[in-house]
Amino acid sequence: MTEFPAQDLLVRPATPADRPAVERLWLMFRHDLSEFDGTLPAPDGHFRTERVEHAFTAPGWAPYLLSCDGRLAGLAFVRGLDGPMRVLNSFFVVRAARRRGIGLRAVRAVLGRHPGPWEIAFQEANTAAVRFWERVADDLAPGAWNREPRPVPGRPELPPDQWISFSVRR
Repeated sequence: MTEFPAQDLLVRPATPADRPAVERLWLMFRHDLSEFDGTLPAPDGHFRTERVEHAFTAPGWAPYLLSCDGRLAGLAFVRGLDGPMRVLNSFFVVRAARRRGIGLRAVRAVLGRHPGPWEIAFQEANTAAVRFWERVADDLAPGAWNREPRPVPGRPELPPDQWISFSVRR
C-alpha cells in the first residue's frame, strides 16, 4: 500500500470548473452508500444529484475537493454556513485512499475552515463510518460530543440516521 504523507493532502474549495470531477466522485459516493440506504440509480445510471447542485449554488453551502499527490481522493459538502449549525452534508474518500489517515486529516481541514458547532450524519449499519466518525469526534472534541438517532426525512422504511454533534474551535 502506498503511504500518503500529510503534506501530500490538499483540501480546497471546488470551483464551477471542478463540477464534472465532483459529479463523478458523487456517483462513487452514492454507489458506496447504496449498500446502506437501498437506493438504486436512475435508468440513465445516475443517482440523484440535488446535493451536488446545492453544493455549488445554494446559499450557505460549500463544496470541497480532496486530493493526494495531485490526484483526486474525495469530496466534502458543507451546508449551514449561513446559520447557527454547520452540517457536513456529504463526505467521501475513494477506497484506495482509505485507512491511511487521509479522511481524518481532510475532515480536520474542512471543519477547521468553519469553526463552531457541527453535525454529521451516518448510518449505523455502516460500521466503518461509525468507527470513523466517533474517532473524528474524539479527535476534534474529546469528551465533548454526543450521538443520537434521528429519522431519515421522507424515508420511514429506513432505520434512523446516527448524528454526531460537537464544536470545532479555531
